[in-house]
Amino acid sequence: MTFDGAAMMIIIFLINIVYVTFLTMRTILTLKGYRYIAAAVSVMEVLIYIIGLGLVLDNLDEIQNLIAYALGFGSGVIVGMKIEEKLALGYIMVSVIALDRSELSPKKLREKGYGVTDWTANGLDGDRQAMQILTPRKYELKLYQLIKELDPKAFIISYEPKTIHGGFWVKNIKKGKLSR
Repeated sequence: MTFDGAAMMIIIFLINIVYVTFLTMRTILTLKGYRYIAAAVSVMEVLIYIIGLGLVLDNLDEIQNLIAYALGFGSGVIVGMKIEEKLALGYIMVSVIALDRSELSPKKLREKGYGVTDWTANGLDGDRQAMQILTPRKYELKLYQLIKELDPKAFIISYEPKTIHGGFWVKNIKKGKLSR
């Protein structure tokens, strides 16, 4: 393989990482409802895709270019996912069931700025404290850590809400009053 061949492989590999990173980000942005940003990202995505695919199609007899394309594609998925993890777009709803007498209380969570709705629930072994906690995804891991510190045996389930409307927490987000 010549220097030109190796350079072509590296270029195809890097172009595909960039392309698939844009593809992954566009998909996530679309799912999260950022349609105009997703549309702008898709313009860049298509331009990069056409350039990369053109390089591969012009050199179909070079198997290493196909391999570089495939490896770049897989790497781009990972890079796109890592970027999305860092951006942590959206919100998370966490359902927690704690022992009724645990250190984990709605008051402690509210003091940290979390929106909490709580009620008493009945479990197999007696009363439990049930809570719904809403937080931006960027605070998700801190919330899990706090819950586990206060009640290591707490039962936790989380999901991403599609729509949020009304309530105390939404008002505080708009006023910038959340503190972590």
